[in-house]
Amino acid sequence: MSTAPHPLKIANFRAYWVSRLSMTLAQYAMLLIIGWQAYNLARDGGMSVGEASGQLALIGLLQFLPLFILTPFVGLAADRFDRRNIGRLTVMLQLFCAGMLAWITSIGAITLPVLFGIAVLLGIARAFNGPALSALAPNLVPKDVLPNAIALSSIGWQVGMLGGPAMAPLLYRIDPALPYIVASGLFLISIIALSLIGKVPQPAVRKDQRPIGQIVDGLRYVGNNKMVLGAITLDLFAVFLAGATALLPAFARDILQVGEEGLSLLAPAPGVGAAIVAAWFSFKPLKNNVGLKMLFAVAAFGFATVVFGLSTWLPLSIAMLMIAGAADMFSVYIRQSLIQLHTPDDKRGRVSSVSLMTISASNEGGDAFSGALAFVVGPVAAVIAGGVGAIATVLIWSRLFPVLRKTKTFDPPDELR
Repeated sequence: MSTAPHPLKIANFRAYWVSRLSMTLAQYAMLLIIGWQAYNLARDGGMSVGEASGQLALIGLLQFLPLFILTPFVGLAADRFDRRNIGRLTVMLQLFCAGMLAWITSIGAITLPVLFGIAVLLGIARAFNGPALSALAPNLVPKDVLPNAIALSSIGWQVGMLGGPAMAPLLYRIDPALPYIVASGLFLISIIALSLIGKVPQPAVRKDQRPIGQIVDGLRYVGNNKMVLGAITLDLFAVFLAGATALLPAFARDILQVGEEGLSLLAPAPGVGAAIVAAWFSFKPLKNNVGLKMLFAVAAFGFATVVFGLSTWLPLSIAMLMIAGAADMFSVYIRQSLIQLHTPDDKRGRVSSVSLMTISASNEGGDAFSGALAFVVGPVAAVIAGGVGAIATVLIWSRLFPVLRKTKTFDPPDELR
């Protein structure tokens, strides 16, 4: 029987959790308002619904491109340098972005080019931030409570996804600059919390291998490990195709016609479902048939996305977003546990960077894809097609990567125990 403490009883992990929660609240509040401002600027400027959706696609693309380009290098940085310092510097860059948006919005000078430029800076910050903090988490707790720690970390992320979008439209109605002011304060809290994390083990840097060789080594590990590769790419294609949340401004304004008040209900709905699942797993970790359950969860995510696209009733739309968020959290919990436990510590930064790149490809890249598809066929057809694509991905991946179906537990291979 394990005698390891609960993750929240470990001071370093508590500071990490507070930092992640504060940062995620700020990030998702900012991202929602950036999208809302961009969509309204486009619509008020005479663009059609499809053309305005295309602006949302461009914001997603501008966030994704820096991460795609920098992925090999940010992973190496997370394995070579102090992960806490990388986290602090990247949160500081996001604090700068929030402050700039607060100032520009307050003087009434916000424009689409300004929003596009900030999207690029946020993409750069998140490119370095994600691998460093993901690779840091396993260094803060004993291995036998890592799945619990991942669930708790996911709670911080999902509560941020819930709280940020929930509060942002309400703050925006008081003052358009207020969401960015609040985000600035949250980023500051995140920096302070990161500064409270004491020294943690840092993997030894291989002296016999040059940086490019280390990058290639990390990519080769992902390619050769069918478990890691299958789990990473499943999320990539399923969420890339089913990027419904990117089009929430279009659904709130023009499909459901519920405005900012409705947006404040729609945007946090996935986070509500996800937070419930993450809270459950933090106390009742999953133990059996984890691979098969991950596949079913991704299929449920696709189904809920299809129903959301068909819905014209706000309560049903909210319910489907909650189910989609719960299903996504179910698969995220399993995927992240498998990836972290099946990767040696000296490669976690590089593997985490590849994982983050696919997550960003599925999220920001998926936003770009959904917005572009909505430009062509409209937001409703784009969402429905994406959900169908996610279900098809599950069927294909269950055949391409049978190891996912056959994985029963989180137990790592003997050489990583």
